[in-house]
Amino acid sequence: MELIKVSGNSRTSAVAGAIAGVIREHGQTNVQAIGAQAVNQAVKALALAQRYLKRDNLEILMRLEFVDITIEDKVRTAIRFAVESRKVEGLDQDADAIG
Repeated sequence: MELIKVSGNSRTSAVAGAIAGVIREHGQTNVQAIGAQAVNQAVKALALAQRYLKRDNLEILMRLEFVDITIEDKVRTAIRFAVESRKVEGLDQDADAIG
């Protein structure tokens, strides 16, 4: 499964486009962030990706989990968003709410 890594400096729209593209192609992806700024960017990107995918009558469902990642011999805790899509006919194109 594709892993999209998000940093605190990631451009939200670029990450959202990557998420939407992978979801359209594979139906699922993982989005991973370490640190408060990165998690903030990831959440904003997921909200924006949800908006992009409405055009295709897709909605995304997410499951969150903590994962331990080793970076330069140090263990860091990341938040991983396991994201999958489902087809929804007649999805309200104008709604801004997620879920």
